[in-house]
Amino acid sequence: MRSLIPAVVILSAASAFCLAQVDPGPADSAREFEIWAAGGHSVPGGTARTGVFHAGLRYGWILTGPHLPSIFRGRLEYAVDAVPVFLVFQPAHTAYGGSFNPLGLKWNFERRGRLSPYLELGGGALFTNHNVPAFTSKVNFTPSAALGTHILGAKYNWSLELRYLHISNAGLTRINPGLNTVEFRLGVGKFFGGHP
Repeated sequence: MRSLIPAVVILSAASAFCLAQVDPGPADSAREFEIWAAGGHSVPGGTARTGVFHAGLRYGWILTGPHLPSIFRGRLEYAVDAVPVFLVFQPAHTAYGGSFNPLGLKWNFERRGRLSPYLELGGGALFTNHNVPAFTSKVNFTPSAALGTHILGAKYNWSLELRYLHISNAGLTRINPGLNTVEFRLGVGKFFGGHP
């Protein structure tokens, strides 16, 4: 958990610029920019005793107007993440790397006051200096699913989410035990350029 402290400090400092206007949230034709950090630990169903920490930048595009009825009503967003910091804390050694996630499909539910909840499915590739998990591959794929919310504030917004992340080499090597993690992700960002 000590590795999350610098990320929280950086994100808190970034939020100091939150003054004046209210972030409109996910509106038609809006775009999203976010700085985020996430960390978690392995869960049953793969390699054990492993932790992860990663931080990155997100850019997203709201693709549709509101669709679906009642509580399911929302807008579809496509997003990409650049992840220059990716640490995997394994029993044998820590692996350092970077990731690029070109597939982020996010369903932004209708805004409820200052809350803008969402569901997300995503995926990308992870490149590390050591095999992840040990004795497997330095190249892995990272499908994920998340449930979260934006907390819309003055000018900027916070995002809080619970994310399930699977790390696997998808059969690039004969050994492929995979790594499953549950993590918390915290971000600060802004929606801009849209119209209600």
